[in-house]
Amino acid sequence: MSARDDDGSDLIRRLPPVRGRLTANAPIGPMTWFRVGGPAEALFRPADIEDLAAFLAALPPDIPVTVIGVGSNLLVRDGGIRGVTIRLGRGFVDIVPGGEQVESGAGALDLNVALTAAEAGIAGLEFLSGIPGTVGGGFRTNAGAYGTEFKDALISADALDRSGALHTVTPAEMGLSYRHSEVEPDWIFVKALFKGNAADPAEIGRRMTDIQAAREASQPIRARTGGSTFANPPGHQAWKLIDEAGCRGLARGGAMVSEKHTNFLINTGNATAADIEGLGEEVRRRVHDRFGVMLGWEIRRIGEPASGSAPMPEGEPVAAAGSG
Repeated sequence: MSARDDDGSDLIRRLPPVRGRLTANAPIGPMTWFRVGGPAEALFRPADIEDLAAFLAALPPDIPVTVIGVGSNLLVRDGGIRGVTIRLGRGFVDIVPGGEQVESGAGALDLNVALTAAEAGIAGLEFLSGIPGTVGGGFRTNAGAYGTEFKDALISADALDRSGALHTVTPAEMGLSYRHSEVEPDWIFVKALFKGNAADPAEIGRRMTDIQAAREASQPIRARTGGSTFANPPGHQAWKLIDEAGCRGLARGGAMVSEKHTNFLINTGNATAADIEGLGEEVRRRVHDRFGVMLGWEIRRIGEPASGSAPMPEGEPVAAAGSG
């Protein structure tokens, strides 16, 4: 039986039956760390990989699909998301250590993978504790922190294509590089296999404590923020360019450039998605005017602007299917 919360949406009626949950006009903005943005036309929470594969296989090809995680590095525009938004939940969060490897569902938090590995005495995945997102979101940007990236610790990943077919790929086949992946944009990652090495759990725990302390000291982690906003251009540090362009504390509506770390945008309490994206574009303009460098968005921006609003420049968004 389908599990549906149906408000009469025509889209919901066109969707195939599922074992998970389908919700029309679902509020997505409150799920993101920015706490802004419009609703999803339809939200699908699949029960497991098989449920998701069957859904994709039967889904009409004209219906757009968007995938989100916990919304840590995501900005949903005020007009909401058309088509089906997929969020991987309980059926995708299992983490199983074995030997010097860790298998993880794509919906698992990066932090939880690091904690599980530490408890099992598997070193090399401590960097994941510094990435505020899900495993599935990390593939799209080759997420990294403190000198290590996904490609350095990944053995393989499983993904479903738009037809529901399963693919297993290696980091080389994924074409991972700094904040970039060459995987087909409509693939949905469902599982990962990470490699590590045996070590003392206490020592691993100390390294993770150091990472957490460094984050708390340098980043506004308790604010409504989407994490690192722009990727570092070759030969530059984004935060330094932003600071030297005079953007520290710059505000638009309820959005502000963090005083603590200038590569973070903050919702001070009443920001709209348009405020945040508009502020980011202003930062990009000022940095380009001052240094001739165009910053590329690291935060993923999805959805439509509010009715009557002018569309924002697309800039350099990351790939569409998968988010932290």
